[in-house]
Amino acid sequence: MKKTHADIVIVGAGIVGASTAYFLARKGWKNIVVLDQGPLFETGGSTSHAPGLIFELNASKTMCQLAQWSVATYRELQEDGEPCFYPVGSIELATSSERWADLKNKGGRALAWGLGAKLLSPQEVCALFPLVNATKICGGLHVPSDGIAKAVRAVSAMARAAQNEGCSFYGQTRVTGFIKEAGRLRGVLTSAGPLTCGQVVLCGGIWGPELGKMLGEPIPLVPVQHQYVHTTQVQALAEETQEIRLPILRHQDRSLYFRQHGQHLGIGSYYHEPLVVNPYTLGAPHSAQPHPAKRAFSEEHFAKAYTSACEILPCLKTTDLGERFNGMFSFTPDGNPLVGESLKLKGLWFAEAVWVTHAAGVGRVVAELLSQETPTVDLRELDCNRFWDHSKSPEYTRLRGAQQYREVYDIIHPLQQMASPRPLRTSPFYPRLLELGAVFFESAGWERPQWFESNHSLAEESAWPQRSGWTAKFWSPIIGKEHKATREKLALFDLTAFTKLEVSGPGALAFLQKLSANQIDVPLGKIVYSSMLNAAGGIQCDLTITRWASDRFWVITGGAIGRHDQAWLLQNLPEHGVNVQDLTSSYCSLGIWGPHARKVLQSLCDDAMSPEAFPFYSAKELYLGSVPCLALRLSYVGELGWEIYTPSEYGLALWDLLWKTGQEYGIIAAGGGAFDSLRLEKGYRLWGADIHTEYHPFEAGLGFAVRMQKENFLGKSALEKIKAAPLERKLCCLCLDNPNFILLGKEPVLKDDHVLGYVTSANYGYTVHESLAYAYLPLAHAELGTDLRILFFGEYYSARVCAEPRYDPSHSRLKS
Repeated sequence: MKKTHADIVIVGAGIVGASTAYFLARKGWKNIVVLDQGPLFETGGSTSHAPGLIFELNASKTMCQLAQWSVATYRELQEDGEPCFYPVGSIELATSSERWADLKNKGGRALAWGLGAKLLSPQEVCALFPLVNATKICGGLHVPSDGIAKAVRAVSAMARAAQNEGCSFYGQTRVTGFIKEAGRLRGVLTSAGPLTCGQVVLCGGIWGPELGKMLGEPIPLVPVQHQYVHTTQVQALAEETQEIRLPILRHQDRSLYFRQHGQHLGIGSYYHEPLVVNPYTLGAPHSAQPHPAKRAFSEEHFAKAYTSACEILPCLKTTDLGERFNGMFSFTPDGNPLVGESLKLKGLWFAEAVWVTHAAGVGRVVAELLSQETPTVDLRELDCNRFWDHSKSPEYTRLRGAQQYREVYDIIHPLQQMASPRPLRTSPFYPRLLELGAVFFESAGWERPQWFESNHSLAEESAWPQRSGWTAKFWSPIIGKEHKATREKLALFDLTAFTKLEVSGPGALAFLQKLSANQIDVPLGKIVYSSMLNAAGGIQCDLTITRWASDRFWVITGGAIGRHDQAWLLQNLPEHGVNVQDLTSSYCSLGIWGPHARKVLQSLCDDAMSPEAFPFYSAKELYLGSVPCLALRLSYVGELGWEIYTPSEYGLALWDLLWKTGQEYGIIAAGGGAFDSLRLEKGYRLWGADIHTEYHPFEAGLGFAVRMQKENFLGKSALEKIKAAPLERKLCCLCLDNPNFILLGKEPVLKDDHVLGYVTSANYGYTVHESLAYAYLPLAHAELGTDLRILFFGEYYSARVCAEPRYDPSHSRLKS
């Protein structure tokens, strides 16, 4: 290796490393070095054996966009005059009524994400792929822009383009260690000598955990074996002259896929229990083991798959099997890649657990991040810092990675819960919640009640819709009863999973002022609701900040997104003068909300709880009985009440005290199902759904929490430009004409046949008796009363734009 210094070192010359180098070079970076332990460019990793299937459609809008970018990139590439991508399209088959319904739902999702797709009859499927047994299928979903990437060829083409811009690639060069100094990565130790650098990007794929171990940075991914088989010549393809002409085919009811190899077919199978591999035993490519990402084919795991393959493609019955192997791919606990900069070590970046489908898209966003540009898509689902500590443990990574493998082709409901490992994180109230028959959902490891079976006997209104089918899964009519009880009487909500961050020190105020769009320099005891923005004005965080002292603040944010928000604070932390401490496990929390909330608290507290003495958006330290508490007067459900925080050791005593005192007022325990329906009819936004970095505060209806007159804050200059131009879209409330029909989110919203946007949140408003949805709409279609259509499982449902919030628009209930 001739180089001794680089601006950026990329570890891994597979499809991800090559894509990152390619896009960095296009942005003008010159001194880039790409290292790989294997030979260039068939390095021996997952890229070397990947079948190259590109299915763009994904439940995640971001992942779909990354796949679309990958397709656009691969289509532009050629190597030695040969294309790197074959746009033959894809067909997903349905052999059951449940799968056919799922394909209808996916067809709507494709429209929502701007991806062309069409449902096909069995005859239409066979017109595109004549080998399919039409009698075995209900139909298919066709995405014409999908196709097959020649992964190694694409790597070579991108590497050549990057080399033409000054990038250097070195094969047979193993990373043996890293140079670290004062919390920053300074270089890479290799088998060819040391290499100093300013930034390192890990694109090691299945070797990621081994690289992370060298750095003391757990990388939560696990390699899992996947079976792939090449058939011998298929008689029906004996006259075929093209290498790839037929669309790729997925038989998801049997976890199989098929692709053409000239006169042969390739069969990929997930139709077996996960074969998880210890990532620290992989070894490196060398003469005796040229493909360490491959393992010997396990015949016993293919038997059922082959029988199912022959049923759907009868031509296989007279075809033998040729080359076959078990190839490894990376799986994370939630199935998504790991992208971004380490919190522990400045200059260390990740682009791990990325498949060929999304590799070029990921390379593009990593290049944006390294060039200090705001990513053009929201990356919350890929954020390398999204996992809490338990998620990085070898056992958790192994168990959840294996489950992700099982679910690759499953029909997944948006509320479907993971079964294990659970329980992991429980609040001090957990024993009482169990006694009340809590049905728990998991979030960031926390067990959070969704509803309580003890509330089954509460009164229910006959006007409420009774759900069935898909919308009734992971739901109970008890949710409506808890909603009603909160509005009319009193409810306790376990909020312990909220992330609680204390920001303190002489620079704390200036730090939060810089990050927050709202005014944080407020009197002690005041609560501020604020967005934190990125440089482009996108909503990075949505949270509350309580000022306890001149130099001490509490930042409270959601449990599921807490790690993301904590990472944003730490990434922007100055070197001196500010400390950010995670108090999440130190304090438990209860929301006590409803018309009788003040009566209960006043009977337990000597402090005055009147609106004058304890106004909305204020906070106090007080005692409830003998329990020391921090009381914050705010509410995400739109009712009078408080968030009560106490050190965790007092939690059970606090619950029992409030529960006993509240009996006189009909107190109940309520769960996350009611929490969501209450907030939606109140018009409160949910970060990650209604708001995230792709939206700015003005179009999201949050301009009231932006102080443009404040001194410079992150994103202000972008907001000034946004505000100076006409608003193009805004978040609107939609009421379905049929109040008995409930949506779940991500459905396309149309005017006539033109897609305007998609549903960000949806639920039933049990107080207003309306089926509600939110969506961003172009201003021309955002006028009140505008008639629209929403596509759900192949059926259109009429809706209209309505004024918001639907409940208590004057906020009198909150401020009473």
